[in-house]
Amino acid sequence: MPFPSRSKSVRDGSSQYVAMRFVLLVGVLSFFADFTYESARSILGPFLLTLGATATAIGFISGVGELLGYGLRLVSGRWADATGKFWPITIFGYVVQMASVPALALSHTVWQAALLIILERVGKAIRNPPRDVMLSHAGARIGQYGFVFGIHEAMDQFGAMCGPLIIAAVIAHRGSYREAFAILVIPAVFNLTMLMLARLLYPDPGPLDEHSLSAKGQFPGAFWVYLAGAGLVAAGFADYPVIAYHFQVSGTVTGQWIAIFYAIAMGVSGTASMIFGRMFDHHGFKILLPLTIVCAASAPLPRRSSF
Repeated sequence: MPFPSRSKSVRDGSSQYVAMRFVLLVGVLSFFADFTYESARSILGPFLLTLGATATAIGFISGVGELLGYGLRLVSGRWADATGKFWPITIFGYVVQMASVPALALSHTVWQAALLIILERVGKAIRNPPRDVMLSHAGARIGQYGFVFGIHEAMDQFGAMCGPLIIAAVIAHRGSYREAFAILVIPAVFNLTMLMLARLLYPDPGPLDEHSLSAKGQFPGAFWVYLAGAGLVAAGFADYPVIAYHFQVSGTVTGQWIAIFYAIAMGVSGTASMIFGRMFDHHGFKILLPLTIVCAASAPLPRRSSF
């Protein structure tokens, strides 16, 4: 087999550099996105409690939000495939999501807050599939899907770690959930600014993957098995607003510590994403089995926690 020419090697190296720069830029905008909405999620349970919500209401609101937040991805993904408008759909989803979070500062009833919480999840459902397709194009050019998505997830989760820590500081100083939500307009604006920059610099990230093909035909059987397993895992978890409500009512964790605990969890998640992304590139899907078992075993723990 002949060695590639120097010009081809330079070209491949250049395209990998461009792809990596795109991944990092999307990672930065995701940092600010998670900073915004994960900060809010870290205190939603106690906030809804102040509005008079019961545990049942919080569970229902969180459940509907998560149902739409994941179910509508099928619609968003098909919409992006059918139109090829990956950036417009991504931008629309981010705008809906980023506008919904600071607006929680203006809510005065449970159902006003519920509408905004659900809208935030809907915005995430709209923007995630087309954004992830663009990231997968970059991953194909770099040749390491696990590494690319690991980097992105790490930046996601570090934003989710930093945000709740700031919120904890605000609550410790002021004791006001509304002020905490209002402050989140700042990272939301940073997110939308980075989003516009990414759109300007990479108007069509598809060419980052010269060999990308449109998915046609039926999904393989393994896909449906994996999907069923993912659904069962999701069904076994309580959303954090419900856990936070339990912490607040039981007195297990109170005040700013609820947000701090959430920040710690996000930091661990971000660090693990980098490690296990690399491991996925080397070992494939089998790395997911022990991780799934560990995650499933942790589900009952909040009910029995005490400090």
